[in-house]
Amino acid sequence: MESSGIQQKSEDFAIRVIKAYSILCKRRFDDAGKVLAKQFLRSGTSIGANCAEAVYAQSRNDFISKYSIALKEASETKYWIKIMIKSELVSEHEFSLMQEEIISIIKILTSIIKRLKDPK
Repeated sequence: MESSGIQQKSEDFAIRVIKAYSILCKRRFDDAGKVLAKQFLRSGTSIGANCAEAVYAQSRNDFISKYSIALKEASETKYWIKIMIKSELVSEHEFSLMQEEIISIIKILTSIIKRLKDPK
């Protein structure tokens, strides 16, 4: 199926999410902060996992489905980053690169899905 840099990009992003989560865990958050950080970890690493699953998709529709799930997880990750910034758990400066990366991943996934759905 589709061969692109999204596999590597999503894997690299997952590694950055794990490192950011480890740093966040060292901070003294209340329960809400811990929950937000955990949600960020789950959705941020799920993007790459779904892209990895797509490599072994059983059909074109299965491939599109896996990438669509990855897109949903990317959107959720963008949301958690925004919420962590707005609730002042992290500064916008700390997460500005991560915000740029997730927007880039969303654009790539959207483009791939649109291209695959186009019945040329």
